Amino acid sequence: MTGPRKVQALTVDEISRLCEFLYCRTGMIFGESKRYYIERRIAERMASTGMRTFSAYLAHIESAVDEVERLINVFTVNETYFYREEHQLLCLSSTLLPSIVRTRRPGDLVRIWSVPCSTGEEPYSIAIWLLENWPLVDAYHIEIVGSDIDTRALLDARAGDYGERALSRLPPDVIERYFEPLRDGRRRLIQDLRESVTFTSVNLVDAASVAEQGKFDIVFCRNVLIYFDDASRLLTANNLYDALHPGGYICLGHTESMTRISKRFDLCRFEDAIVYQRPGRDRDG
Repeated sequence: MTGPRKVQALTVDEISRLCEFLYCRTGMIFGESKRYYIERRIAERMASTGMRTFSAYLAHIESAVDEVERLINVFTVNETYFYREEHQLLCLSSTLLPSIVRTRRPGDLVRIWSVPCSTGEEPYSIAIWLLENWPLVDAYHIEIVGSDIDTRALLDARAGDYGERALSRLPPDVIERYFEPLRDGRRRLIQDLRESVTFTSVNLVDAASVAEQGKFDIVFCRNVLIYFDDASRLLTANNLYDALHPGGYICLGHTESMTRISKRFDLCRFEDAIVYQRPGRDRDG
């Protein structure tokens, strides 16, 4: 039996070089205060690639695209569950969608983006919520896209296999309607709903990556900007602004505020939630 893998102690300079590498590719901020977190994940990747020193591993990732993807995957946070921040879902069906479809005809396309979507709970929550709570769901062509930088999380999202904690906020009758029992308390989302969400890889700080997703009417971008610095937040805000149709809405996490990042969006205080809107006419900021 082998003992636990030894975590390599990185120098201050090595920590700095790795954090700069991650920041340039993801916009996420790490530092000396997260040394233990960083060293554990680097030890995992070095063991997987057979690299004995950090300098060798850093040289490796400079040219190994697949390993950069795996490195980013181990540093992303995938904490979520179904019906998270339910008040925003209520606002979606009671206010945001009625506002969007006011100028649309039956059968017209309405696009909703969940980014980052993690392991799929949030975009699938949107699909379930609309089926349960928006009477006009079948009157329009609703396209839901879930995107994330973590390709491993996207694989889990497509599988649609969830445990009890992820399902804990859902009403029992909703679970029975939309999830098939597996084993050990786990359930799989029914195929029709798994196929109702399209999953894509995206980097929010990369304008080209965001532009590839097309234009959206409503964006849910929750609890990711807290991991960015001011420069990355502003860059992301501008990319999201460009991803919205004029008049489109964006929902952030409850601790996040777009007014502290960019003046290009209008703050909208609705009965159920505070959201942000791209105005009909563009403005700088």
